[in-house]
Amino acid sequence: MKEFKRIISRASEDIGIILTDREIERLTTYHRELLFWNEKMSLISIKSPLDVPKHFIDSLTAVECIKNEHARLLDIGTGAGLPGIPLKIKMESLTVTLMDSSRKKTSFLKGVIRKLGLNDIFVVNRRAESLTDDKHYRGSFDVVISRAAFKIPYLLTLGSSFLSEGGTLVAMKGKNADVELEESANAVRETGFALSGYHEIKLPVTGELRKILCFNKISL
Repeated sequence: MKEFKRIISRASEDIGIILTDREIERLTTYHRELLFWNEKMSLISIKSPLDVPKHFIDSLTAVECIKNEHARLLDIGTGAGLPGIPLKIKMESLTVTLMDSSRKKTSFLKGVIRKLGLNDIFVVNRRAESLTDDKHYRGSFDVVISRAAFKIPYLLTLGSSFLSEGGTLVAMKGKNADVELEESANAVRETGFALSGYHEIKLPVTGELRKILCFNKISL
């Protein structure tokens, strides 16, 4: 695990994020649990020892879009907890809800949250589409985020239901984000969003290109 700590510490610095010793220890525990349980239930694709650090650093790139450190954040289609858990580790005052339709993945999430000793982080085993009219969730979040789980038009429509007025939707995309964004111009207008941030980052672990799109909800 010393090598993991070295990689995650240096890579986070390369994207402008300084991790404390406590945050590195928590990410190391998360890494260990993910490797162990991944062999039993195939949570994420791991083809190289660099894949898990890559996923963690990729998740942390979204910090730039979260302006309120006390925000209520919803991670839709979180899978193994990405990006929600790394963001919670780095920004502990966030209130985070991890939503996924897979029972095995949400069971893993509950276990790893206990292991990490995180507070104010909740797991919901439901499809997001089934909760858009639920009064407990509708309009209840300051930030809605998704890591390459949905195309932009659908994510905007879905996320709009959960966001409070003035909230931020964060779409984490790969190198083809520009094409997808151009094709989504009508959807952006129709759903009452405006593009408020665009961040292009080359991941230090692998050199892969990431584009983080931030949309502000300007009308209901």
